[in-house]
Amino acid sequence: MRTTNEQRWVLGLTSIGSVMVSLDVLVVAAALTTIRGDLGASVQQLEWTVNAYSVSFAVLLMTAAAIGDRWGRRRTYATGLTLFTVASAACALASSVEWLIAARIVQGVGAAMVMPLAIGLLTAAFPPERRGWAVGVFSGVTGLAVLGGPVIGGAVTEGLAWQWIFWINLPVGLIAVPLVLRKIPESAGVARRLDLGGAALVTVAVLGLVWGVSRGESIGWSSVEVVTSFAVGVLFLVGFLLWESRTAQPMVPVEFFRNRIFAAANAAGFLLTAALFSAVFFLSQYMQAVLGSDPLRAGLQLLPWTATLFIVGPLAGRLVDKLGERPLVVIGLSLQAVGLWWLSHATTGSTQYGELVAPLIVAGCGISLAMPAAQTAAMSALPREAVGIASGIYSMNRQLGGAAGVAVLGSVFVAAGGYTGAGFTRAVAGAAVLSVLGALAGFAITARKAEVPLKQPVLETR
Repeated sequence: MRTTNEQRWVLGLTSIGSVMVSLDVLVVAAALTTIRGDLGASVQQLEWTVNAYSVSFAVLLMTAAAIGDRWGRRRTYATGLTLFTVASAACALASSVEWLIAARIVQGVGAAMVMPLAIGLLTAAFPPERRGWAVGVFSGVTGLAVLGGPVIGGAVTEGLAWQWIFWINLPVGLIAVPLVLRKIPESAGVARRLDLGGAALVTVAVLGLVWGVSRGESIGWSSVEVVTSFAVGVLFLVGFLLWESRTAQPMVPVEFFRNRIFAAANAAGFLLTAALFSAVFFLSQYMQAVLGSDPLRAGLQLLPWTATLFIVGPLAGRLVDKLGERPLVVIGLSLQAVGLWWLSHATTGSTQYGELVAPLIVAGCGISLAMPAAQTAAMSALPREAVGIASGIYSMNRQLGGAAGVAVLGSVFVAAGGYTGAGFTRAVAGAAVLSVLGALAGFAITARKAEVPLKQPVLETR
């Protein structure tokens, strides 16, 4: 089956948006050492330059997906791209770490309006027999943006200044938004009310838990601030689950997680991203703090990891349609675990860079296999008309995984001595453990059943 011109525009323009928001997840990684010097940031503040974006991105994904399903995916997607572009300028103009973190929060809001709608537009444009290929291309480009963030961030930081890692979003956004409005057909999904109560509850829950983890090592796990933060997080999380189980039109329908494939794919995606984000966060700093590389060289030293996506990513998309998702998720995350565990033993003060190349390649092949397979499993587990909700839930879990991974392993890093101790070794080993847990979750992904329509009204495609 040939791809139509309209489908090519949808794939290209949704991939551009995905690249923009995915690149900015870790584009700051290679610039962290420079930002730490310029703005006087602590380790915890550096974590929040990543987590502020990931958390706001995650907790608003479902609300954005609901808005898109109700008022138009293309319209919401274009609005998100615009907000993201404006927030990027605010990041570039930051004169303090607090300003940068605040601007990163707004960037995350824009990203939350981009990613689930990009997946929804893409899935609506392709029939089931071509969906695996399209998602494979989309996921490969997205994964390349995530892993390529340190390379681009390092090149820009070294050649210009760290602020330019944000300025480069402006011309892309200015070109992409008009094309989205002209070339992508409008579509919508299940007509749902906005679950503002659920959004508020999950926002406070996530902030409480992530704040407690990020502050625990520096001020003490038994301190009033940390204990209170965890208590608030748990209380609001329980409240969120109760609210979602009782409200008429929940942001996260609890019954979706009775679908074994959907639940397993989301668990694997959460752990996959937790391992990936934290590994990139620490390895990019390891290249500079231990091996003495400049930002550009540090980014280039991660290329053996990222370059695998050019070969394995498209291949994984085709293999998903032939073999199913479970083998690729399990094998991919197992390879990532092996690569990261190997790296954790290689990251010592006397290590030569050449010793890191082989494990970087192994880890890169693993993530390239697992990422599209987990996403395809989650998207295909539910009826097609629920793709907007499914994409929002999956993307939310993935971003929460990234924030949780950086926060948890950041505490491991500090506890193990940080920059001058065994911090890097312990943190990367922790990322390997998360990958193993993700592979175990992947075993629960089974063959898909035939689609059964939702018993809800569906808005017509406009």
